[in-house]
Amino acid sequence: MHKPHSAAHSSLTASQPASAPASAPAAKPASAPASAPAAKPDSARASAPGAPPPSHHLVARDTTEPVDALLSFIAAAWALSSGPEPRSAATAFTGPVVLIDGRSGSGKTALAEALAEAWPGRAEGATLGATLPTVVHLDDIYPGWHGLELASAHVHDQLLAAAQPRWQRYDWANERATEWASVDKARPLIVEGVGALSRQNAALATITIWLELDDATRRSRAIARDGQTYEPFWNIWAEQEDVFLARESPASLADVIVDFTAS
Repeated sequence: MHKPHSAAHSSLTASQPASAPASAPAAKPASAPASAPAAKPDSARASAPGAPPPSHHLVARDTTEPVDALLSFIAAAWALSSGPEPRSAATAFTGPVVLIDGRSGSGKTALAEALAEAWPGRAEGATLGATLPTVVHLDDIYPGWHGLELASAHVHDQLLAAAQPRWQRYDWANERATEWASVDKARPLIVEGVGALSRQNAALATITIWLELDDATRRSRAIARDGQTYEPFWNIWAEQEDVFLARESPASLADVIVDFTAS
């Protein structure tokens, strides 16, 4: 969840503002990723030409550990999407579109930034290219503590399905929507946040990632990150997550599940 009392996250590759947004701090560089863990294919999801590849389950100790494996999966999915029978519906983006979802405190922001720092990646001769991805954080979009559903729809309507992709920043301190930021559709895109992985958003993505972490660790991390600002809203936000998960079943839509619970 977002820290309303602090500055908003910024994209590693900055979006072009539609109307002069306030400057955002640079993203935190990720440490060098450790060697990637082995992936375990899920045979329950059979692959077919033009269909999503089988899902994979990664067990990782921290957000840098699965980066190499994830970049390999992204490259493979991108090759499939660029083939004669692309897996995703039409989107204006001409590079890979990566969606990262998971409940609050599961490590989505850190993983997105680690992936962007490690870009480009190579896998079996396939390259993701040297163009850095734009990273969009749903924390910057949620219209307040009751805004999960609206932000999820915003990702689809204004970003993934739009001819001219853009998103609108929300000012948590003043509780109002502010400037629009346009997004370069020629660059790869990473979208992270609870609500990113809905059915309609997944249909426009190159690859989808779901993060798992036990509830106790998630809560302690989120409160430590955001302080007492988040504490009164934890249950309110969790209830919105429950509704979203029950309706969209994002874990079942994921091409890759990264499990941090065992760490």
